[in-house]
Amino acid sequence: MDTTTWQPPLLWRAALLLARALVGLLARLEVTGDVPAHLRRGPLVLAANHISPFDPLVMIAACRERGIAPRIMATAGLFRAPVLGAAMRHVGHIRVDRGTSGVHQALDDAAGAVAAGSVILIYPEGRIGLDPGMWPERGKTGVARLALACGAPVVPVAQWGAHEVLPYRAPKGMLRGIARALWRRPVIRVHFGAPVDLGESSASTPGAARRATDRIVDALTDTLAPLRPDEPDAPRHVDPGRPTDTSRTHRRTP
Repeated sequence: MDTTTWQPPLLWRAALLLARALVGLLARLEVTGDVPAHLRRGPLVLAANHISPFDPLVMIAACRERGIAPRIMATAGLFRAPVLGAAMRHVGHIRVDRGTSGVHQALDDAAGAVAAGSVILIYPEGRIGLDPGMWPERGKTGVARLALACGAPVVPVAQWGAHEVLPYRAPKGMLRGIARALWRRPVIRVHFGAPVDLGESSASTPGAARRATDRIVDALTDTLAPLRPDEPDAPRHVDPGRPTDTSRTHRRTP
């Protein structure tokens, strides 16, 4: 594997600073846990839970606190935006064409990025989770396939509180959410957990990717639990525009 460290462009380093400032304006960010120093510049896969459209800014700000400049696997719609899309391509983020054959290209691109020494941030759930209790859903196998193919460690990153800033249906209700956040400044907690033992050596073994994915989501669930000790069953903050879906409920591996 070519482990030449990828260097984040100046534009991305500036965006990391801006994200930290924006999150600090709207909320009180508390970052705990850490990533071992030898992994901060990659190769590394960060696996995060997804609960709000505000998550990406939160994760970028938290990574900035820990000296990490991740490349993000993001939906193709963002890359089609005239200015934002060009900026995302320039700084090295990875386009994911969900629901198409192009999704495999995204995994190939991510594998190449990891091999080049990058840190990749990915949401194993593949969408903003719709679990009624806002716990991590059953994950897609892409993150496990990526890690097993590259031999890269996976660190779970749990976050809680971003759902109090932007509603699920943003931009609908976005101004109201921002105004409320400016007034209340909710606490957003992010915790970097310990690297996950995937328990597998290759994605080609039957069922290996599924088992490794379940281990990642188990670790993410365990990392999230201490961040919401007084909300074990359901979140205090209720977003009336958020749908629920129990078809992808994750059942923790015994």
